[in-house]
Formats: sequence, C-alpha cells, structure tokens
Amino acid sequence: MHTLPPLSLYIHIPWCVRKCPYCDFNSHAVKEEIPEAAYVDAVLNDLRGERAAAQGRSISTIFIGGGTPSLFTPEAIDRILTAADQIIPFQNNIEITMEANPGTFEQARFEGFKHAGVNRLSVGVQSFNTNHLKALGRIHSSTEARTAISAAKDIGFDRLNIDLMHGLPDQSTEQALLDLETALALQPDHLSWYQLTIEPNTEFHARPPVVPEDEQLWDIQQAGQAYLAQHGFTQYEVSAYAKQPASRAQHNLNYWQFGDYLGIGAGAHGKITYPQQDKIVRRWKQRSPKAYLNAITPLGGEHEIVHEDRPFEFMMNALRLIDGVDEGLYSSHTLQPIETIKAQLNQLRQQGLLDKQRLQTTHKGQLFLNDVLESFLV
Repeated sequence: MHTLPPLSLYIHIPWCVRKCPYCDFNSHAVKEEIPEAAYVDAVLNDLRGERAAAQGRSISTIFIGGGTPSLFTPEAIDRILTAADQIIPFQNNIEITMEANPGTFEQARFEGFKHAGVNRLSVGVQSFNTNHLKALGRIHSSTEARTAISAAKDIGFDRLNIDLMHGLPDQSTEQALLDLETALALQPDHLSWYQLTIEPNTEFHARPPVVPEDEQLWDIQQAGQAYLAQHGFTQYEVSAYAKQPASRAQHNLNYWQFGDYLGIGAGAHGKITYPQQDKIVRRWKQRSPKAYLNAITPLGGEHEIVHEDRPFEFMMNALRLIDGVDEGLYSSHTLQPIETIKAQLNQLRQQGLLDKQRLQTTHKGQLFLNDVLESFLV
C-alpha cells in the first residue's frame, strides 16, 4: 500500500510595481489599488475547496510567491496564515517562505511579516550592479538591497535567501563574482544563483538583450561555483546553494522530490497524489486576477499525469538535486515499481551517467542532464 507524500502549500499573489522584462511569471503591474481584502477572501475560499485533497495530511511548508507578495500588508498575510492553519493544520516545525523586494516600502513591513508567521525570507536582488539592475528593469538600488537584507537579519530572519542572476547583459566574470562577494558579505544562509534565460512572452524575448557568449557563460558559472564552495556554500540543486543542510529550502525540496502541493491564488499550480485511485493530478487556477476574483470556481483546469509520463516527470525534478534521491522514493511518489524504469537505469549506469545505487547523476551525468532525462521520455 502506498503512503502519501508530504504536502506543501503555494500561495500566489500576482501584483507587482512593474513587470520586469525577463519575467514570465503570472505577475501584473499595479495600475490601481490592489483589492487586498477581496483577494484574501478568494484565496481562503480556494483553500477550503482544496481541503479534501489534503487527505488528512498537515502542511509541512508554505511558499508565498508572486508577483511581489510584500506589496500586501502584514495584516493581510497574517489573516491568510491564521485562517489557513485552521482550514488545513500546519506542522509544528513548518517552514513559511515569503518573496520580498528590497524596496524601502517593503522593508518597513518585514517585522510585521515575521510576526504573522513568516520565518524565511527570499529577497529578489538579482544584482548589486547599478547598470545590470537598470538593464533588468529592477526599480531598487544596490544600496536599498543591502539595507533591506541587513534590516531583515536585524529583525530576526535567520533563514534568508538572496536571489541573484548571472549571465546578464555585458556581464564579466569579475562582475558576477563581485555580486556573489557582496551577497555573502551580508551573511545569508541560502543563495539562489541562476543564469538569465530569455523566456517566451516576455519583453526580452521581443527585444533580446546582448548577453555573454556561451564560453563566457561557462567561465562565469565555473568561477562562481568555485567561489561559493570556497566560502562554505554547498550546491545541492542546479541553482541552489546552502550554508548548511538545515538551510536548504524545504519547500523546494518537496517539489524536487515529487511531493504533493496545493496551489491557491491566481494562476497557482498544484499536484496531488491519490493512491487508492492510482492517480496523480496537476491542477491550476484561473490565471487572470480579475477572473480569479469573479469566478464561480477558481479552478482553471487539471491534467492527470498518466503512467507513461511519470518516469520523466519524476526524474525531471529529482535529478535537479546534486545528491539525487533514494531509489525507494520513485515507487512511493509515482505509484509504480522501480522495475518500470530498470532498462533505462541500467543503460545510463553503464554509460557512467547515473550513480550505481541512487537516482543521482554522476559529474558526467550533470553535464549531459538533458540527454539523461530524454531516456525517460515515452
């Protein structure tokens, strides 16, 4: 009999001050007053509708993303978290992460967010270089970013992630390393450091910036990874680095381990396992904030992950982790035996791309990750 995987909760707040040219998330620039109270009502009603999907589980992690969630008042965040705990109980040691921008307006609210129950802050800095911030369409300054992070630590946010990008327009290796040096001087316990990618339906896709050539991108990545390792930050996922194991983002780990998660809010996605029915279902909510607020049901659609697709879906997540996962997790989280993929595993292990014991890429496998994943496509 299969046991249910852990359950997380994602809460989407879709508004931001200005849409960044690289952003393909469901975010909408504020053009008038945010309907904060009505939106809180909507997400709580949304969660009530998801209560049966919990199947008796409590919530182990929460991530409040966007958009810019820190545009909401601490009182609104407190109301969401207090009511959510009553709808589907939280675990005692729950991790509650909130994304925040470093602008002065949001900084003033950090203490209120902590009082509301947020215990991990993820600050979207992207760069400390003035020219790169301008190229990315960011509206904060390097000084504001440093001030915001220092303020968060002074308030007591011991768990603090800094979001940084590399491969920025006209960025040199030295500039990328200076961003990392500046970030580490602020003493976060976690760093998300990832390459700028040009996504469809973004301003950058319509008007692409000049980014470094592949050789330069490789130099930046190699130098940055070496710098982070030298300063005690262990890479545990493609773009995630932690000072110690306890600092790893538990919410994201649940995603990468193919756990379950409820998604509430405009455009939010969720994934739920139903062992008795041998079903794994992805569902998503109405994308437009206006439609979400006015709809009879918040559900935008759903899709069953059929047996043939489960190997790829699982591996696409699990193999992002540098240490991979135990083989036993495959059966429990896909509802199908490991024998289903034994032929692919044996071939990849013979090629030196996968570890002999775990579902984990070797160093060579990391370099050819796309090829490894293609082995699990039907």
